[in-house]
Amino acid sequence: MKNYDSLETRLPVEREAWLMARLPLQVAHAKRLSAYFGGLFADFDAATIDSRAALTRLPVTRKSDLIELQKAVPPFGGLNATPLASLARVFASPGPIYDPEGRGEDWWRFGRVLVTAGFRAGDLVHNTFSYHFTPAGFMLEGAAHKLGCPVFPAGIGQTEMQVQAIVDLRPAAYVGTPSFLRIILEKGDALGADLSSLKKAVVSGEALPASLRQWLNARGIVVRQAYATADLGLIAYETPSEEGLVVDEEMLLEIVRPGTGDLVADGEVGEVVVTSFNPDYPLIRFATGDLSAVLPGISSCGRTNVRIQGWLGRADQTTKVKGLFVHPAQIAAVVARHASIGKARLVVDNPDGQDRLTLHCEVDAAAAELGAAVVASIRDITKLRGEATWCANGTLPNDGKVIEDRRRYD
Repeated sequence: MKNYDSLETRLPVEREAWLMARLPLQVAHAKRLSAYFGGLFADFDAATIDSRAALTRLPVTRKSDLIELQKAVPPFGGLNATPLASLARVFASPGPIYDPEGRGEDWWRFGRVLVTAGFRAGDLVHNTFSYHFTPAGFMLEGAAHKLGCPVFPAGIGQTEMQVQAIVDLRPAAYVGTPSFLRIILEKGDALGADLSSLKKAVVSGEALPASLRQWLNARGIVVRQAYATADLGLIAYETPSEEGLVVDEEMLLEIVRPGTGDLVADGEVGEVVVTSFNPDYPLIRFATGDLSAVLPGISSCGRTNVRIQGWLGRADQTTKVKGLFVHPAQIAAVVARHASIGKARLVVDNPDGQDRLTLHCEVDAAAAELGAAVVASIRDITKLRGEATWCANGTLPNDGKVIEDRRRYD
């Protein structure tokens, strides 16, 4: 098995020391060159942000806020440290959210996952990620070029033409969504085409069900998953052990309770928050809106970085009740008022056709006076009437949900 570099197999304590030495420098860089972070971190001394505990003092910036930030200060909301004129490309994600790409090889850092999947110099890569508006096509192309791999920029759609290109060019590797790879292969079967040159694939953009992985493996294709966003590039990647996703060496990852910046315990599902060491777009405590959880131990493949479970859903569980939006941050604010509550989950249902809010709280022991206080807090913070109920610590589901909408309209 080949590693991308020796960083992947460092002792965890060495990696942590390396990250913490770089962290205050990146915070200072962002304060100095990014108008947004200069304002957000104005009251913080960058030199003191040299540990994970210190990092948690910094406010979280949420991906969901980017649309309004960018409308106020186009094109990037002031989050960029490199001016537009010095960038290589600008992309648009749905929203729209505009994403910068700086100059240099493999700017999005996908080379690591390509090597893990067995891509080698000279392999022709059939790239079916979009080259239109969004950065995915360029993310993978840049990494392939750095490894010395030529690329066929197939893009999406046109299935019969995809099949013909594979027949004619005999690519060794595929990058794209797993479902589209299956569509291409099934179209090839229908046409009697030989697509057996494909032996390895890096997939992203959607879930990879175990059944689909087995189907692809049965056709002789090794598949590895990449977890990435248009803002951050590669965040984590799958290795031959297939034991979760290993965090990229250039990322500092936290898992927090949705709606807050508060860390959850390892193994508990929460929102993925990432600090990037990218000099052009220095996103610090950037909340992706995705749910995941840290896995215990290190990978049996020998890579020693933190592993996460993979994508487990969305953290933004905002719901509308009686014309008012209820946000996870409001539930966190209710909990923060009552020290005896360890964890809470707001359940919204409508048993009699009327919306009902019930806050399920994990407590050591229920007290009548606590109930009245929690109900008052719900009313005060959400402006809605709600109820409170109690359960033992550790009994709420470990799925990252802070708000669960159970309403039925049938």
